[in-house]
Amino acid sequence: MTVEITTLPNGLRVVTDYMSTVETVSLGAWVAVGTRHEKPELNGISHLLEHMAFKGTRRRSALAIAEEIEAVGGQLNAYTARENTAYFAKVLKEDVPLAVDIIADILQHATMEEDELERERAVIIQEIHQSHDTPDDIVFDRFQEAAYPDQAIGRPVLGEISLIESLPRETVIDFMHGQYSASRIVLAAAGKVNHDALVKLAESVFCDLQEHDNCAQEAVIYRGGDFRENRDLEQLHIVLGLEGASYNDPSYYALSVLSALLGGGMSSRLFQEVREKRGLAYSIYSFSGNYEDGGIFGIYAGTGEKEVTEVISVVCDELLKVSDRIDDNELNRARAQLKANTLMALESTSSRCEQAARQLQIFGRTIPIEEVIEKIEAVDAAAVKEASAQIISSSHTVAAIGPINSLDTFDDIAARLNAGA
Repeated sequence: MTVEITTLPNGLRVVTDYMSTVETVSLGAWVAVGTRHEKPELNGISHLLEHMAFKGTRRRSALAIAEEIEAVGGQLNAYTARENTAYFAKVLKEDVPLAVDIIADILQHATMEEDELERERAVIIQEIHQSHDTPDDIVFDRFQEAAYPDQAIGRPVLGEISLIESLPRETVIDFMHGQYSASRIVLAAAGKVNHDALVKLAESVFCDLQEHDNCAQEAVIYRGGDFRENRDLEQLHIVLGLEGASYNDPSYYALSVLSALLGGGMSSRLFQEVREKRGLAYSIYSFSGNYEDGGIFGIYAGTGEKEVTEVISVVCDELLKVSDRIDDNELNRARAQLKANTLMALESTSSRCEQAARQLQIFGRTIPIEEVIEKIEAVDAAAVKEASAQIISSSHTVAAIGPINSLDTFDDIAARLNAGA
């Protein structure tokens, strides 16, 4: 890997990961502004802003933005998350200047015309309705809200309909100009890209960003809680969670291995016990979600009303068993899964581009792949057991949507987990 980093005089950072074996470049601007930076009355504004950035600038109409990138066979997209918003493209190596110019244009000169804003409000409201109609999707929003009540990190990325309907155009513009400072943006590129040329290009087009960082964020405080919504569905969608770890926490890699071991594949404990041996669920998996200063560990299952009691019992039992027994073979499989996923991502320009941007934002540096593999390999059974015991001792979170009448009470689930804590 050939990674180079330059910080421009205005604070914007440029990072490139050169790949000699490809003819394309993935590039984008990762902005360290997301849902956790929104005041309660502005929830959803980061996502609305992401949509509006593509709806026209002083130099380009919305149609022109789409036509210019697609005229060279390129792809342009964006996403909003809880800690960042990304605007990215994939193009042939010779079209890097065009892609950078378009991204710089939409981040600095979006006009956000009132008629476009009204149309996009309607689009986002439809997106919110769609998520509400997808229980295995919206249950994770409800899970987040229960885990982090009355906090920005717990609010939905899409926002609430009433707020999206009422956000004034001036407020959206002020949020973008006030929060999208140069020091909070990383311009990243991976593929056949020349670092010095990209730096020179960035200096010429990212000229109208504010240079000072005015973006405050509240600390992440995991509390845990309970959310249940009774719906007439064939399945009950449930997420059980515990306090996890931040990116910088010493237990980060141990929890990643724990997640792979517990519910990361067909050989994992939960898949084997819940699906293969008992036939209680079609989908069950675990995950370790991380933030700059906190995290959450969770298990999702989609199961039937009659089966949910047994599913909860098995999930709690398997969580507790990890603290007592870990087989060498399953530990090796879990570490192998993580290493393979990490190394396979190196084959993708898009993955390497995003990885470089996020590592620079989170750690202030890019992390050599050798260092990542070394840390994964260093996770032993004792570290996984310790991490498991640590999360089990935290308060738990439950979110469930569907036929909930047979679901154990919040206190009953706590009693199951506390039995082994």
